[in-house]
Amino acid sequence: GVCGCCGALRPRYKRLVDNIFPEDPEDGLVKTNMEKLTFYALSAPEKLDRIGAYLSERLIRDVSRHRYGYVCIAMEALDQLLMACHCQSINLFVESFLKMVAKLLESEKPNLQILGTNSFVKFANIEEDTPSYHRSYDFFVSRFSEMCHSSHDDLDIRTKIRMSGIKGLQGVVRKTVNDELQANIWDPQHMDKIVPSLLFNLQHVEEAESRSPSPLQATEKEKESPTELAERCLRELLGRAAYGNIKNAIKPVLIHLDNHSLWEPKIFATCCFRIIMYSIQPQHSHLVIQQLLGHLDANSKSAATVRAGIVEVLSEAAVIAASGSVGPTVLEVFNTLLRQLRLSIDYALTGSYDCVAGVSTKIIKEHEERMFQEAVIKTIGSFASTLPTYQQSEVMVFIMNKVPLPSLQQSIEAGKAGENRNRLTQIMLLKSLLQVSVGFQCSNMLTALPSAFLDRLLSAALMEDAEIRLFVLEILISFIDRHGNRQKFSTISTISDISVLKLKVDKCSRQDTVFMKKHGQQLYRHIYLICKEESNVQAHYEALYSMLMLISIELANEEVVVDLIRLVLAVQEIAQINEDNLTAYNRCALFALGAAYLNLISQLTTVPTFCQHIHEVIQMRQKEAPYLLPEDVFVERPRLSKSLDRLGPEVFFWQSKISEVLGGSGYNSDRLSTPYIPQLTDEDRLSKRKSIGETISLQVEVESRNSPEREQRAPAEEITYETLKKAIVDSVAVEEQERERRRQVVEKFQKAPFEEIAAHCGARATLLQSKLNQIFEITIRPPPSPSGTITAAYGQPQNHSIPVYEMKFPDLCVY
Repeated sequence: GVCGCCGALRPRYKRLVDNIFPEDPEDGLVKTNMEKLTFYALSAPEKLDRIGAYLSERLIRDVSRHRYGYVCIAMEALDQLLMACHCQSINLFVESFLKMVAKLLESEKPNLQILGTNSFVKFANIEEDTPSYHRSYDFFVSRFSEMCHSSHDDLDIRTKIRMSGIKGLQGVVRKTVNDELQANIWDPQHMDKIVPSLLFNLQHVEEAESRSPSPLQATEKEKESPTELAERCLRELLGRAAYGNIKNAIKPVLIHLDNHSLWEPKIFATCCFRIIMYSIQPQHSHLVIQQLLGHLDANSKSAATVRAGIVEVLSEAAVIAASGSVGPTVLEVFNTLLRQLRLSIDYALTGSYDCVAGVSTKIIKEHEERMFQEAVIKTIGSFASTLPTYQQSEVMVFIMNKVPLPSLQQSIEAGKAGENRNRLTQIMLLKSLLQVSVGFQCSNMLTALPSAFLDRLLSAALMEDAEIRLFVLEILISFIDRHGNRQKFSTISTISDISVLKLKVDKCSRQDTVFMKKHGQQLYRHIYLICKEESNVQAHYEALYSMLMLISIELANEEVVVDLIRLVLAVQEIAQINEDNLTAYNRCALFALGAAYLNLISQLTTVPTFCQHIHEVIQMRQKEAPYLLPEDVFVERPRLSKSLDRLGPEVFFWQSKISEVLGGSGYNSDRLSTPYIPQLTDEDRLSKRKSIGETISLQVEVESRNSPEREQRAPAEEITYETLKKAIVDSVAVEEQERERRRQVVEKFQKAPFEEIAAHCGARATLLQSKLNQIFEITIRPPPSPSGTITAAYGQPQNHSIPVYEMKFPDLCVY
């Protein structure tokens, strides 16, 4: 104390510190004396902590006395000492320095806050040689975050304070993020303050969409705004985030968007996640996706607009994410989205969310739920587009397995509400599948359409709902169209020159040939059955036309072309005979569809006689029956005719003529001359459109197989080489004869008089009655004895009767 009164007896470091302060603070720091102080600190580093403590003491005294000029001089001296000294004892000096910075930040004066922040930023840029084990930055994180939310009345001062707060947070991040021995800035307690502060400043921008995703593209004026500075700081923070820190950095973003209701406009939320996805390391993108999916599940009972905002942000994030970065749980991503889709359908049907006790129900707006469903479908397509081909195939199989179909393997909800739910679910899932298939490119159809997937997809094609059938056709078209020819067949017409379409045609590959041999008949059968549906509209016929043409271009060899021509002629026969009682529009549409297809396929085959026949029929239709051509049918007001049963033979394409002209050019004339008859399977029950004639023909076939004439066994035939050869050669002819016999039976029961049918069936009534008598005899036997057998009159044991519920009834007796 005595030495303090006499300047000459004071310690040298104090004298050196005092000498840097001028008499008038406006003169600024005395540079010569500052150089002496710096040299002394470098020469005697053990005195550095005392120099810092004394400077801190003077600064605190000057602050309390409002001598702000000397405060600025003290901070300038501290900054210069920090920049010059890097000795091992710097840690003790830093403690004094941080104490002074904290004192300035605690001040209510904006200038002192800005001064303290600038000093801290300079300190943050210094790389220390020795680590610090005990230094804490909790106060600085809290204070800088508070400055980011400044609400000062003066706009300029408020902007400066906010910018200082952002710079301070940036300094804290730079100082701590790469040093494991420093305080862990990634802890939730720090992230919950830093991230919302940056987002708060990002919000205050007039046009978020116009801001460029990269700060390098911003103007100099924008770089001086808190918004641009906050974006730069957020990018730097996320760019330094390691794998284990992504969750702690993203969670505050989600909470901030929830608390401020920023999902509904979705502009700011989308902007935030663009910044996030562009800033983090690419291999961590899937972690952000998983965070968003988890947040979507957590908000499954929020308003549809909120969920739609989250889903659209997901879609944007998926597009930005690097290819294949969705992560190891690819199917879990799609499972979550499909679950949300199913929940939305339930909400729209029931009109309310599942309420917890004590929570009031919210009113469901159906149009908002529909918007959410469309957003989910779009997001599914965005996700799938980032995946490799093999994963896209797995995703499509996964989605298709979720589609409820009326089959033995999958239960269907009963009742009207169940039917509505099933229908909406089917439509939404098929829409999702269509979104995935549009971006799916695969040269091998065998891998693109596995058997199990194709079977389920074609099962949906036989359902009564016209919209579902149309979706199935569109999905198949997107698979088959690998050269972008789909749009060239968007309208059905009979053009005279196919070259104007500029089709991209490649030679059919071996894999495509194998695919058509395996699945061709299945595709033809479903096309044939779809053509018989009465609820078809113009969109269905356009899709059928596109599918026929794309198969002809993408997958066709000579055998496939022959089968397609037979198929189209069979479709013409559907309209001509009209066994299914189709409307005039449906019949005219089928005639027009056949004309348009045969017109193009004749030009593709380049057989002059074939082209001539088709052209002659089309010209005859133009003169005699224009309502059989697409130009009159597929228009806004189709011109139809009710006299379709009185058409002359000259307006039809004849199988015999086509077989003759193509057979002369090397095509299989035997196969061409054979009418196409689809083989009906158990799957056709889904269509629920079997005619009475088909049902009777099946019954007659069963009866004929069970008749006594069939039971007479033919003598055993000796099997030789010639026998086997003959069986192989005649197998196709036998099959066609059997189909012709079935067709004749069907025709007989449809067109013969009732008396003749009754007489024919009466001959077998006795057989049916005898079978029923046997069943009644079994059912009226006495019940079994406790021992399991009963004793007849002659003492011989007799087997006990079979319970009714275990009996095997003949098929004819089961209704």
